[in-house]
Amino acid sequence: MQYDGLPMNTNVKKLVLEATGASHLVELETLQELWSGYGSIVRYGLKGCELPSVIMKHVQLPSKNNHPRGWNTDLSHQRKITSYQVEAAWYEHWSSRCDESCYVPRCVALASYEEETFILLEDLCASGFDTVKTSVTLCEIKVCLKWLASFHATYMGERPRALWKTGTYWHLETRPDELDALDDLALKQAAGGIDQQLRSSPFQTFVHGDAKLANFCFSGDGSSVAAVDFQYVGGGCGMKDLAYFIGSCLYEEDCERLEGELLDYYFSALAASLSTKNSDVDVAALERDWRALFPLAWTDFHRFIKGWSPGHWKINGYSERMAREVVAAL
Repeated sequence: MQYDGLPMNTNVKKLVLEATGASHLVELETLQELWSGYGSIVRYGLKGCELPSVIMKHVQLPSKNNHPRGWNTDLSHQRKITSYQVEAAWYEHWSSRCDESCYVPRCVALASYEEETFILLEDLCASGFDTVKTSVTLCEIKVCLKWLASFHATYMGERPRALWKTGTYWHLETRPDELDALDDLALKQAAGGIDQQLRSSPFQTFVHGDAKLANFCFSGDGSSVAAVDFQYVGGGCGMKDLAYFIGSCLYEEDCERLEGELLDYYFSALAASLSTKNSDVDVAALERDWRALFPLAWTDFHRFIKGWSPGHWKINGYSERMAREVVAAL
């Protein structure tokens, strides 16, 4: 759907009213500004229809890049543009395959207008997923791992048409500037080999690509989650999501202490989900392959973060040890 020749606020109103059948809408709140000034996410209240509210992700190309860490390049700009195109494609072609076990917001409508894109989504807060956590219990971590396992099982073996060929926002091919800035020469030299091994796994699925704690919305009792922000969804080994998620919510000592338990739980959930979906994947072979790739997936993100932000809190002794072992093995 496209509305030519109309001002932006009229586009929003027309899109929301037509897509929902509402008689009236009101802007309730801006939930967040998009990274580097690329737009906003806004909640609209509705009257005269079944939906009490909707979420509008409004992507608007900025007149001037304003990256918070100074990575203002044409490549960075193009990566962001592609990411929003990928997210729109995800909601248009793929998201409907996610069931209750890997819940995602329903796409209500998609539209474009000149250099603007509108993604109108179900309001997860109104659907019972009203809590975003900054810290989590072990039980809550496992709820997210179960979501990831179901998501990976859902798209096991699929080709990522219209998505990133290789998902995750830190993928080596899309981050040459950060690789160039990396002063860990051994890790820099190993980066290509690590990426190659991850891409060579015979068990490829879709990865969320930005599966940090902040992108999971919990139900009130913490027993279930939904996920948002699919700008970097694409093909890949599921260990990328797992390593990134664990690193997003645990400090160094807990990563080391809980690594085995969390991997065991994830693979148990993955086997159960594949069974539910009547998959013919060799689960034992999949687990052997992906367990061996977990340290490489962890090191792959560590490579990015060391080049992107050398003082970042995620650069810790656990990650450094993991990276040294991976580099030595290569």
